[in-house]
Amino acid sequence: MTDCLFCKIVTKEIPATIVHETDRTVAFRDVNPQAPTHVLVIPKGHYENAAALAEADDGLADEVLKAAHAVAVREGVAGGGYRLVFNTGPQAGQTVFHVHAHVLGGRTLTWPPG
Repeated sequence: MTDCLFCKIVTKEIPATIVHETDRTVAFRDVNPQAPTHVLVIPKGHYENAAALAEADDGLADEVLKAAHAVAVREGVAGGGYRLVFNTGPQAGQTVFHVHAHVLGGRTLTWPPG
C-alpha cells in the first residue's frame, strides 16, 4: 500500500522508535502514548485489520502475539500485567488501517477501557 503510514514505517520511509523486530513483525513506540508503555506491534505485510490477519492463516497472527509478549517482557511490564488491544474497524477506534496490536502497561489499566 503506497499511502499506508505503517507500511512506510516498515520500509523506513517514515522514522519510528523501533523496540523489537523479527523477519515478519516490527514494534515501535506510539507517538501518542496512553500509558507509560505504549508500543504498537505490526506485521510487515499489509493486512487491514485483525480480521484480515486472522484469515491469513499462515501463522502470522501467532507471530504478532509472540512479538507483543516479547515487547512486554523487554519493557518490564510482563510481570505486573499488560493489555493487548486490536481495534478493528472505525467504530472500534481504528484510525490506521494496517493491523496493529497496542501493548499497554506500566500503570493500572481500568475496565471498561472506553
